Amino acid sequence: MPRRPVLTALLALTVTAGAVTTGGGAPPPTPMTMPDLNASLLEAATTGDAPRVQSLLRAGADVNAADATGRTALTWAALGDHVAVARALIGAGADPDRQDAQRNNALLVTGETGSVAMLREVLRARPDLTRTNRFGGTALIPAADRGHLAYVRELLATTQINVNHVNNLGWTALLEAVILGDGGPMHTEIVRVLLARGADRRIADRDGITALEHARQRGYTGMVKLLQPTD
Repeated sequence: MPRRPVLTALLALTVTAGAVTTGGGAPPPTPMTMPDLNASLLEAATTGDAPRVQSLLRAGADVNAADATGRTALTWAALGDHVAVARALIGAGADPDRQDAQRNNALLVTGETGSVAMLREVLRARPDLTRTNRFGGTALIPAADRGHLAYVRELLATTQINVNHVNNLGWTALLEAVILGDGGPMHTEIVRVLLARGADRRIADRDGITALEHARQRGYTGMVKLLQPTD
């Protein structure tokens, strides 16, 4: 048989067998669908796999992909304090303001975790500082009640967040630092920082009780000294 017909016949057999590959290996993998890409992105963000996140973004994953609760990859990264992942997502244009079913977003989550490193990354995305959590509080309020001193300092020093915002419970960051704090050195210093940044000690809760009165009731002497009227 002439040489060309033989080659043609062999090629036909190879195609029919579905084995046209480089070097005789397996066929190339089927490209991932968009839902698969997005699901993989969320998983990689949750586990802190920054190289995988970058690879998925290059492959076309939606940087603002969200799970069934509306939680985005950036919020998952913030929850896990995966700073490198957050950096990659923000660099790709992730929206920091998207809130999930529990009203969490990347910035609000940092107020709970107290991560200054993550706060700095999220602030690069210019988030809306007025967004509030399920209790109607800004990121400053949970940070104050949980004793995240370094975070409170950073947030107040680098942003124009409203230090006197009142949440759905009728409490400001100052009131929460006293009411939900333990009266120890960290919460006492948070009270000092809040006052230095313009916290209004005259704002009372819904029962008309001020931060000073709450501190007195609890025997928090250090806070009482700070909260005494200066007029």
